[in-house]
Amino acid sequence: MADAELTMTVEESPAGTVVNCIGKITFNTTDLLVDKVRPLIPETNRIVLDLTQVSFMDSSGLGTMVRLWVTAKNAGCEFKARNLSQRLKDLFTMTNLTSMFGDTEDRK
Repeated sequence: MADAELTMTVEESPAGTVVNCIGKITFNTTDLLVDKVRPLIPETNRIVLDLTQVSFMDSSGLGTMVRLWVTAKNAGCEFKARNLSQRLKDLFTMTNLTSMFGDTEDRK
C-alpha cells in the first residue's frame, strides 16, 4: 500500500525542477521518493520538493531528505524544500535541518 501513501508529480518551473509530494514520507515510502528524485539530480541544477500536501514525515523521511541533499550537493545540484506545514517546520527546526534546506521557502 506504499503507493497510496505517497504520490509525486514533477514539473519544470523557473524555480527549477519541482517535485510535488502528496501524502506521507515515511519508512514505507522513502524508496518511492528516492526512485523519483535521484534520477533528476544529474539533469538539473536545482530540485525543489514542494511539501504543501505532505501530512506526515518520520525519521526515515528526514534521513532520506538528508541523503538526497548530500547526493544533490555532491553533483552540484541545489536541493530545497518549500511549503512546509507548521508541523514539518517544527520538525526541521528541532533536528537542526532548517539551514540545510535553506529557508524552506514558501511559494511566491
